[in-house]
Amino acid sequence: YEGGWESLGDMGWLDEDGYLYLADRDTDMLLVGGANVYPAEVEAAISEHPSVLSCAVVGLPDDDLGQRPHAVVQTDPAADLTIEDLRAFVEQRLVRYKVPRSFRFVTEALRDDAGKLRRGAVRRQEIAIAAETEGEPA
Repeated sequence: YEGGWESLGDMGWLDEDGYLYLADRDTDMLLVGGANVYPAEVEAAISEHPSVLSCAVVGLPDDDLGQRPHAVVQTDPAADLTIEDLRAFVEQRLVRYKVPRSFRFVTEALRDDAGKLRRGAVRRQEIAIAAETEGEPA
């Protein structure tokens, strides 16, 4: 507690009119080559694609950058979306260091029954997959 307030780890800012904007949780923020990357911002850009049903962006360990953004994307089964197409789409919306270095398409839901993103489970799974397939292109 600080001054009677408890910090929940939410990060945000107030604009000049006093409106509060939430960016993300501090535990979810990625540090990519010294720059802060908020997964929610990257997820919003990816989710703009009409073939994307849901996505989660997590940080994977990187020897050079500290972490690298990685996107797990649930797509419309009827869509003919490729990783290259999605990467080009996202590159038009984000600065380069925020664009995921790797993507993985999945068919299973990334959210629980209440609609909450299962970020911790996704992060653990993707780190395990990356450890098993280290050195393979993503």
